[in-house]
Amino acid sequence: MDTKQLLIDTKARFKHNSAKQYLKDKYQAKLLVAYHGGLWKATPELIVFLDSANSDTLILLDSYENPIAITNRKEMFCKIRDTYNDVMESWYNELKELEKNR
Repeated sequence: MDTKQLLIDTKARFKHNSAKQYLKDKYQAKLLVAYHGGLWKATPELIVFLDSANSDTLILLDSYENPIAITNRKEMFCKIRDTYNDVMESWYNELKELEKNR
């Protein structure tokens, strides 16, 4: 393999990795959900916690470490879960398209 081909391959790999990082940043930002006066990041851990909690009223720390009283756990659970699923599906599809064009 000659130097010119190595340079082309390296640039292509760098461009691909940059595009993947851009997608990550883009979709991580879309995981933020404003709810009940707080800002929450839709994560699997938060989804599981909200689903498994026994009480409908909770006090949770939001993304800024502020305690927020949640009065309707089920509503928040649905909003966080739906946001997570929508964002992950979009991210997955866009990443697959990027991989296909590689």
